[in-house]
Amino acid sequence: MSDHSHLNAEIRDMLMDCGLFDTLQASEFAVAAGYFSLSNMSAGETIFAEGDAGTFMCILHRGQVSVRKTDSSGQAVEIAVLRRGAFGEMAVLDGERRSASCVAASECQLLTLGKDSLEKMLNEAPRIAARIIRALAVALSKRLRMQDGQRLAQV
Repeated sequence: MSDHSHLNAEIRDMLMDCGLFDTLQASEFAVAAGYFSLSNMSAGETIFAEGDAGTFMCILHRGQVSVRKTDSSGQAVEIAVLRRGAFGEMAVLDGERRSASCVAASECQLLTLGKDSLEKMLNEAPRIAARIIRALAVALSKRLRMQDGQRLAQV
């Protein structure tokens, strides 16, 4: 097994494991894996910074990520700690600037999907790309509903 196909199999297994893309069939995971990259980050490393142009999304496979936002006095305030799942996915869908910074709070293993890779997948494997985009949209809408629920609870 070549390094490339071994890496592809590792990425495929992580995609199957992350629970985001349950609508994909086994063979489709293998195809999708070819468009994702694997990154290892050290504790304290910035994954992306608030205000950056968003060019990729991440799926946290292992480790913890600190989400930070700059407050009115210019201080970075931690607003969440992620332990698993996707983040930064809005940037891949809308290309807007990052609304927060993400910093590795521990050693992290991430899957990343670049905007270019997603475009490429849309051209080469449109059905699979559509399922990936749909899964991201569902994950985002769930998060928004949760935030709305929290806001209503605070009123």
